[in-house]
Amino acid sequence: MQFASTARCVSLVRTQVERVLREWGYASSGIDTAVLVASELATNAVVHGHLPGHLFEVGVVSADDICLIVVSDSSPRPPQALEAGADDESGRGLQLVRAVALRTGQRPHRPLGKTVWATVHMAKQQSRTASSASLHATGRGAEAGEGRVS
Repeated sequence: MQFASTARCVSLVRTQVERVLREWGYASSGIDTAVLVASELATNAVVHGHLPGHLFEVGVVSADDICLIVVSDSSPRPPQALEAGADDESGRGLQLVRAVALRTGQRPHRPLGKTVWATVHMAKQQSRTASSASLHATGRGAEAGEGRVS
C-alpha cells in the first residue's frame, strides 16, 4: 500500500492494516499489536523519512502465527532510537516497536530510501460455533492461503 507522506495518512495505515488482518482471521490482541507497530513505523516514515514528492509504502505479510510489517520511505537515513525525557511527548516509537515485536530490522530500499520492518506474533480468531467455522472455511476466508501478502 502506498501513502502520501503526511501525518493524516498514518490513520489510514492503521485502518488498512487492521482491515487486512481481520479479513485474514487474526485475533484482536495480535491485530492491536500489529496496528501499533505499523502506526509507529509509518509515523517515523512521515516525520523522519519524508522527501518532497515521494510516497511511503506499507506492506503486511503473514504466515501461520507471524506477521511481518514493512514500511519503506525515501530517506536513506537509518532509524535511530531517541532517548526521550520524562516530559517529552515523542521519541519513543522505535523503543515501543522493539518492546512489542519479536524481531526488528532495516534494509536499503531500491531505488531510493530504506525499509524498516518488524515481526509480531499473531493468533487466529477462535470460532464460536462449528457452523460459523464451516461458513468461514467456505466463504471469504477460504481464498486467503498461507503466506498472504497485502
